[in-house]
Amino acid sequence: MEETFVPFRGIKNDLKGRILCYKQDWTGGVRSGIRILAPTTYIFFASAIPVISFGEQLERYTNGTITAVQTLASTALCGIIHSIVGGQPLLILGVAEPTVLMYTFMFNFAKDQKDLGQELFLAWTGWVCAWTALLLFLLAILGACSIINRFTRVAGELFGLLIAMLFMQQAIRNWMLLKQNWGVVEEFGIPHREDPHQTAFLPSWRFGNGMFALVLSFGLLLTALRSRKARSWRYGTGWLRGLIADYGVPFMVLVWTAISYIPVNDVPKGIPRRLFSPNPWSPGAYSNWTVIKEMLNVPPLYIVGAFIPATMIAVLYYFDHSVASQLAQQKEFNLKKPASYHYDLLLLGFLVILCGLIGIPPSNGVIPQSPMHTKSLATLKHQLLRNKLVSTVRKSMRKNVNLGQLYNNMQEAYNEMQTPLVYQTPSALGLKGLKESTIQLASSTGYIDAPVDETVFDVDKDVDDLLPVEVKEQRLSNLLQATMVGACVAAMPVLKKIPTSVLWGYFAFMAIESLPGNQFWERILLLFTAPSRRYKVLEECHATFVETVPFKAIATFTLFQTAYLLVCFGITWIPIAGVLFPLMIMLLVPVRQYLLPKFFKGVHLQELDAAEYEEAPAITFNMLCEDQDPQARITGIDSGEILDEMITRSRGEIRHTQSPKVTSSSPASVGDMKPAYSPRLSQRACSPRVTELRPEPSPRLIGKGLELKETPSPGPSILGKSPHGSSSS
Repeated sequence: MEETFVPFRGIKNDLKGRILCYKQDWTGGVRSGIRILAPTTYIFFASAIPVISFGEQLERYTNGTITAVQTLASTALCGIIHSIVGGQPLLILGVAEPTVLMYTFMFNFAKDQKDLGQELFLAWTGWVCAWTALLLFLLAILGACSIINRFTRVAGELFGLLIAMLFMQQAIRNWMLLKQNWGVVEEFGIPHREDPHQTAFLPSWRFGNGMFALVLSFGLLLTALRSRKARSWRYGTGWLRGLIADYGVPFMVLVWTAISYIPVNDVPKGIPRRLFSPNPWSPGAYSNWTVIKEMLNVPPLYIVGAFIPATMIAVLYYFDHSVASQLAQQKEFNLKKPASYHYDLLLLGFLVILCGLIGIPPSNGVIPQSPMHTKSLATLKHQLLRNKLVSTVRKSMRKNVNLGQLYNNMQEAYNEMQTPLVYQTPSALGLKGLKESTIQLASSTGYIDAPVDETVFDVDKDVDDLLPVEVKEQRLSNLLQATMVGACVAAMPVLKKIPTSVLWGYFAFMAIESLPGNQFWERILLLFTAPSRRYKVLEECHATFVETVPFKAIATFTLFQTAYLLVCFGITWIPIAGVLFPLMIMLLVPVRQYLLPKFFKGVHLQELDAAEYEEAPAITFNMLCEDQDPQARITGIDSGEILDEMITRSRGEIRHTQSPKVTSSSPASVGDMKPAYSPRLSQRACSPRVTELRPEPSPRLIGKGLELKETPSPGPSILGKSPHGSSSS
């Protein structure tokens, strides 16, 4: 995004870039076919369930003036409009927690004023929304979103982790600014505005309700997390695992809702507790839609005074909306279409004033739903590409092509799946290089041009390793999920059958689901990793800073972020001023630019705060080392850990490993076989930081001849890139 503060230039640039790809935004979604329903359903539940919960909170805190009907209507209305005429269709809009807090504070203020009271509360919020929209218009026109360019990974990931903490707090006990219980802890108490003399609120039944709520919450949480990883299961067919991974989370909501009805005939009414909200056709439920008629009845003093809360809301929306859009467009997603910060902020201003005039709370860009939407569309694009490449590989194998020809065929199939914009050059990503182990298997027979089969190229595993991260950028999933949220308004009698404890489990699921890919969270886990086990981080795909930055610098940087995160979280507990915690996140811009360079080297900051998530391949460590004196071989692995590696998990027996079998079809004899060895091993410079992740020497094992040996990670494949050495040339 161009950094410009010239009036209207940012909006003009955004419109110019997005109009060129508007048609493709729709055709891309339609061409996905029925598969688009998987990310749509996933993000629909991620959007609707929190909005329903926030609506129930507002119903309690505003004495029924605002309910879940209004929050669902706002989310649906704003979502549909944004998906059609918005700039960035990956951005998900919804009623967020800051909006709930601000409306609660405004209600508490208005109800105590004789000139306002509860009767003119919505009319006064209409004026607040009008002032808020005016401020958002000014910010968009003057190019204030250009500042987002200075929000680096430090600020974005810290804000994302803070939102995850707030969601987890919502699931456990949200006592934050409202001084009222909310979450699974409340299941053991008496709800606000309920008759404490009911049978269901006797101590024994309250305890039973709380324990049953824990079962439902943790049941949903654990099964939802497991279902998202169904594609890696060893059980079931491929289509079944894919179906569970795509639709398992919403299905688990239905399953645990059904389980909640098992004891319904043996317990008092109200156990377990379920959602409460009036139906949209109930008397008084639709009175807010005509609030515009009452806005002129608000005294002029309060109309002018509405500018004060409007300023706070405008700052909140500017930050939340822009950061949510930024997190949905991180560089590691490799998006091809341009951003639209300025225009989207301008559109948000129109949506805010529209919501204010019809008496519903406004919606804005939300976290973690927006990055979750992008991730789900990345999974969709991966599936579409994978299906195409698997089909190509199997056809090529039937034609007995060699490895080089196979790679060329896959590259051609990959290029066919790309649809570059008319004003863009084709994507330079392409397929990743073949793994060196695959090349070694192909050359182990002594004939590199031999026909390739699945013993050399594993179709199910190796295709996934070749595909880069890409996203199916389109508008259809956003439009469909917003429409489904709108349908929830009519389905309110059905939604009220969902137990509140299932909502708490889903809040916890969303908090945990937002953590993968967050480098801040990964560095926190690294700090808690025992020194003797840190080498295992390298045995999996890992961020490049693990190899290039000293562990001391990583620890110091992470501790600084953690302390800053806790300060921001503490601020959210301060009445009224707590809603301005985004200002602390904005303060990270000068802190990162002027303060951190004084304590960290520039090279280390560049790695730890990189704009793009760079991932290094796994490095295998072996227990034997051939190039050093046996007396010098030491390790920090405890003898008990070595024993754990030697025995089986199921029966505790000594594990026996067998060498690969040699069949008679192999042209080379056993004596002629050479160990797989890459000539790059001796030439590859080891990272100076890799040794820091190796375990420290153990005093009990010194001199026993054990050491860790590094095996090089695979390099990029040259197959299909050189005209030499291939029969296809």
